[in-house]
Amino acid sequence: MSSSAKVKPGQLWGKGKDDLQKQLDELKTELGSLRVQKISGGATSKLTRIHDLRKSIARVLTVINANQRHQLRLFYAKKKYLPLDLRAKQTRAIRRRLSKKDASRVTEKQKKKQTHFPARKYAIKAE
Repeated sequence: MSSSAKVKPGQLWGKGKDDLQKQLDELKTELGSLRVQKISGGATSKLTRIHDLRKSIARVLTVINANQRHQLRLFYAKKKYLPLDLRAKQTRAIRRRLSKKDASRVTEKQKKKQTHFPARKYAIKAE
């Protein structure tokens, strides 16, 4: 890993799992060495790199986690239940709401009421 350039997210998406893990390890070791230099009073020009390294580590981890979630979604695609963290978040009220099918169901009694006593139609005179 070159110590001058930041990690670009576009390049990360094409990489494999092993490459990403290797890059993450390199970034972490570099960050560790920079933190040691900071304590021992290293050059300030190198210390500004700590911020970039932390952000680069975050980018790599984001890509790793996104890929992992994608693989899990594929794995659970044909299963009956989906793990809670892969389900749509939405709001509690929306999650508890009846399904469209259940909400549109009509009981036998309600069906008879609707057929024998339909909603009345009124003619309104327009002026």
